Amino acid sequence: MDGFAGKVAVVTGAGSGIGQALALELGRSGAKLAISDVDLEGLAVTEARLKAIGAPVKADRLDVTEREAFELYADAVKAHFGKVNQIYNNAGIAFTGDVEASSYKDIERVMDVDFWGVVNGTKSFLPHLIESGDGHVVNVSSLFGIFSVPGQAAYNAAKFAVRGFTEALRQEMVAGKRPVKVTTVHPGGIKTAIARNAAAAEGIDAEKLANTFDKKLAKTTPERAAVIILDAVRKNKARVLVGADAKALDVIVRLTGSGYQRLFASVIARAMPGVR
Repeated sequence: MDGFAGKVAVVTGAGSGIGQALALELGRSGAKLAISDVDLEGLAVTEARLKAIGAPVKADRLDVTEREAFELYADAVKAHFGKVNQIYNNAGIAFTGDVEASSYKDIERVMDVDFWGVVNGTKSFLPHLIESGDGHVVNVSSLFGIFSVPGQAAYNAAKFAVRGFTEALRQEMVAGKRPVKVTTVHPGGIKTAIARNAAAAEGIDAEKLANTFDKKLAKTTPERAAVIILDAVRKNKARVLVGADAKALDVIVRLTGSGYQRLFASVIARAMPGVR
């Protein structure tokens, strides 16, 4: 995959899933990697695999919710590699629970990681990306950043916020003639551990919910997702839908407008009874 050789790419949440797959695909494409995660074991696996293919890599523990740490991390990456060209704000968590049953802390935690983590990464690295003269911000939203479903209010809120933030940023970079491209990513069901590691409100069978997600909804591999995302980055696409499910459901939402809400509510109630 051309267009990445010699670039310095930052990937958060690189210890597993899409983040790990992105890091490895970038490494195979000739990029230099700064990878981070709170999962040190997973991060070490990614680091070892990158070294095995000869990719230059800097691996660090990073909690994306810690703004000052993120700012220091950005400066450290710039100092280590001499430049930064791309950031993939991928780190995220999931949570299932109706608004009524969700605590404020549950909702705040999802927003802190999934939205503010993206803001922290974008803001911390943006000066370095501009300075590089060839920057790219890639923010991972979700299919749930395009439509909402019951039991996912916190996650929906965070991912819709990522979408709005990123789309505004892209326009600002164009209007300001800044040398930074911007892409929003909307993955559908990806075969990762996000559902398995997700928290849930009291009364929800989290294991049953994760099993349903893994068996019925997770159709795209992280490796395939990484290829799709990087192809979109290379082509400077404003947004990328990852997976056939993402493309199909996006069409339904476009065709039905707000009417999708009644349809999806009934479908989710049947397909994932643990949500209610």
